[in-house]
Amino acid sequence: MTRRGCSLLIIKKVVIPAAGLGTRLLPVTKEMPKEMLPVFVKKDDGRLRLKPMLQAVFEQLHDTGFREYGFIVGRGKRAIEDHFSPDEGLIEYLRNKNKAELAEELQGFYKKINDSTIVFINQPQPKGFGDAVYQAKIFTQNEPFLLHAGDDIILSKNNDHLKRLMEKFDDYDADAMFLVEEVEDPRKYGVIVGNEIKSGIFKVTEVVEKPKKPPSNLAIIALYIFKPSIYQVIEKVGSKGGAEVELTDAVELLINWGHDVYALKLQRDERRIDIGSPETYLETLKTMFTGL
Repeated sequence: MTRRGCSLLIIKKVVIPAAGLGTRLLPVTKEMPKEMLPVFVKKDDGRLRLKPMLQAVFEQLHDTGFREYGFIVGRGKRAIEDHFSPDEGLIEYLRNKNKAELAEELQGFYKKINDSTIVFINQPQPKGFGDAVYQAKIFTQNEPFLLHAGDDIILSKNNDHLKRLMEKFDDYDADAMFLVEEVEDPRKYGVIVGNEIKSGIFKVTEVVEKPKKPPSNLAIIALYIFKPSIYQVIEKVGSKGGAEVELTDAVELLINWGHDVYALKLQRDERRIDIGSPETYLETLKTMFTGL
């Protein structure tokens, strides 16, 4: 599939940060991790199911071929570990209650869990997205890895966005590559400045977090591929002693140090689904319900 070998066959590990406090979704997130909030998923026959967002993310990645996962969790995230622990007793209960279809569906989820390696990595304190990523160093070690936020997902035909991201990461021998999308109000996001070297592909020269005067309308999506060099950069950002370690600050420093950072723009028929705030969660439910 690729020339240099950093394809899906080599990028084996996925890091999924799920340790955020979800303060924008309080009070529902006081005891429930935001990543476990339900979203609509349509089955092939058109019927709807409710699944936790994190399960939808995991299943999409599994369907693409990934089998090694590092979930970054923190205090109050036990529900995530419980959900990803197969419960054969529940399967038997459903079958005894003549709910064979539900039993089979749940069994399918458990099969994906059982043929995967899943580790839970603790982020001791909520010190920012960059710090959460840094906790995965012991898991990814010296390998490139995919980073996927646990509270949003991209809908694309045949998961093409993931395949395209990995292919372009290899094509350009990037140190970092991530997705971006055009948004109406870039002030709410991290945005990029860059040169469009090919249609939909940007060589990034600057990233700015929630700018008052946005330099572009291309907002960063929390779906990245990194080489291990990102850890050294996060260490440097963290040594400045701020309250939180932001990943966008680390990416900016990565650029300043001369590393090659690229952004890949979502295509017109691809949609980002986000549950990070009440407004985006409502829009997510509408979008996934209608299948648009």
